[in-house]
Amino acid sequence: MDFELTEEQQMVREMAQRFAETEIKPKAAEMDKTHEHPEEICQKMGELKMMGIAVPEEYGGGGMDNVSYALALIEISKACASTGAIMSVNNSLYCFPVMAYGTHEQKLKYLNPVASGEKIGCYALTEAGAGSDPAALRTTAVKDGDEWVINGEKKFITSGNVAAYGVIAAVTEKGAGYKGISSFVIDLENTPGFKVGRVEEKLGINASGTAEMVFEDARVPADALLGKEGEGFRQMLTTLDGGRIGIAAQAVGIGRAVLEESLEYAKTREQFGKPIATFQAIQWKLADMATELDAAELLTLRAAWLEDHGKAYEKAAAMAKMYASDVTMRAAIEGVQILGGYGYCKEYPMERHMRDAKICQIYEGTNEIQRLVIANNLLKGK
Repeated sequence: MDFELTEEQQMVREMAQRFAETEIKPKAAEMDKTHEHPEEICQKMGELKMMGIAVPEEYGGGGMDNVSYALALIEISKACASTGAIMSVNNSLYCFPVMAYGTHEQKLKYLNPVASGEKIGCYALTEAGAGSDPAALRTTAVKDGDEWVINGEKKFITSGNVAAYGVIAAVTEKGAGYKGISSFVIDLENTPGFKVGRVEEKLGINASGTAEMVFEDARVPADALLGKEGEGFRQMLTTLDGGRIGIAAQAVGIGRAVLEESLEYAKTREQFGKPIATFQAIQWKLADMATELDAAELLTLRAAWLEDHGKAYEKAAAMAKMYASDVTMRAAIEGVQILGGYGYCKEYPMERHMRDAKICQIYEGTNEIQRLVIANNLLKGK
């Protein structure tokens, strides 16, 4: 069993770490305050191949592996969870399904601009009545000659307000349940009948837009269909498995920031004539944080390694996402406690970490759903 990173993976992590420290971290608090999409940062990340890390160079990506992706995403999210969310969706939820299920022509047209960071991609699945239950989708796509006509509203779509391209799930055969769902890859900037609806005001990840996407007789070409009709649900499950690795990495990154800032504060804050780091109560909190975050990172890297090697990773991805997000939420709460009153004030980034951490337990499948996925795999003997 070898826990050493390859030379390339180590280089990717160090590159992401330097970029995050110099280009992102100094701006993170302001971006959280203004809710402004970090367009310039995303373009620079594209130049560094971080917006399509595992996409082959032929299609504008970095041509690297998913372990490298997870390592880079940890470092980016450590500096700014909002930027990490944008990067995660771009890689896991947009680039992956287009790469996995698209034709060569679709990849050239729809993958290159997003994997290279020129444009932002999104994944539109969730609706007001269809979250954990995708069979309840109401968005429809009806064939009309050489076009598909799409009608419906998507909800809580990360990057939906800034995305130029999107993978959209819609019902193409009513009454067929899961088997009636198909996926489409769409040029949103050139689709009549599409508009951005409400952009949500959120608890955290404020520089990452979360929007409604509205389709009213939106017409897209016949070749927008991704794969075959009725394959959308299967594509969705595999896409979300990879996406959960991304959210696990994002959570680990937030947790790492919490631990570092807790350690720094505990060493310098004095009470009763000595640093609070000398008190056993604080030491135990730090020890628990460090141990659980190491475990979460190992689970995340294991899931990414399994994906890279073509092995089943559904259960591993669900475990990584569930555990990493739970661990990071606990760490953030304890981080605020260690800083005391300062932890509750915006003078320090700790309160932002706690707000950002919470969403990791919710999106890409709630942690309740992750437990069902894990249990289902166990009961099947996987």
